[in-house]
Amino acid sequence: MSLLPLKGLAGINLKPQHYDEALNLIDSSYWFEFHTENFFVGGGPRLDYLQQVAQRFPISLHGVGASLGNVFDNFSEHLREVRKLVKQFNPALVSEHATWSAHQESYFADLLPLPKTDQALQQLCDGIDRYQNAIERPILIENPSNYLDFVSELDEPDFLMEAVKRTGCGLLVDVNNLYISHRNCGLNIQDYFSRIDPSVVGEIHIAGFSQDEQFADALLIDSHGAAVDDQVWHYLSLSLKHFGPVPVLLERDDNIPSFNELRSERDIAQALLNSFRT
Repeated sequence: MSLLPLKGLAGINLKPQHYDEALNLIDSSYWFEFHTENFFVGGGPRLDYLQQVAQRFPISLHGVGASLGNVFDNFSEHLREVRKLVKQFNPALVSEHATWSAHQESYFADLLPLPKTDQALQQLCDGIDRYQNAIERPILIENPSNYLDFVSELDEPDFLMEAVKRTGCGLLVDVNNLYISHRNCGLNIQDYFSRIDPSVVGEIHIAGFSQDEQFADALLIDSHGAAVDDQVWHYLSLSLKHFGPVPVLLERDDNIPSFNELRSERDIAQALLNSFRT
């Protein structure tokens, strides 16, 4: 997997209301992420905009619906659609989540953490293999947000590194997810970084979170509906120190602000990347 087109660059996950503004950018240092499933269409303006952006800027496809940790192999049609998009647009990066979202015929509109067991690890590896075989290229898998601290057979970084070892995929380190897991479950972020091989990290995500005030300790929710928190910026800086200037992506999926506001946040990430360039 070549990261050269995106190394040292910060991008934005692009929403339809900002397509025209993105296409009018003069700065060629940007790159844009698109949620893969939004483009499972046969044609029309959505694909046309994706084509226009892909002709001007590097893009990534970030999946949210493949349920890689699902024990049932019932995603063949989904993978055919992903394959078509990858072949047509040749994204610089393709990623998915190390989570599950389905059971038999039921689908849950959430990215649910896997139990860190040997059985769940094998299910995840099987899902990654199916995905990579379908699109004929390696993918990045993203660490989940955790809301409860379950007893596990493996710690999360070891679980993910073993999946990388068995499948040849890479890692997408979501710093916001790590901070949420730290606050909700006591995860030690610096220890987490130390147990990840920097050579397998292909991308870093940052985003904002919300608080569920029904819980006494204000449970943090991975909402992508607010500006990036100061602590997430802090851990982004630490992650770049450990992993180097890998591509950084700003996510915003709710309470979408103006494009200029997103650009301002993206520029903070770019400045951090510039300070770690070698």
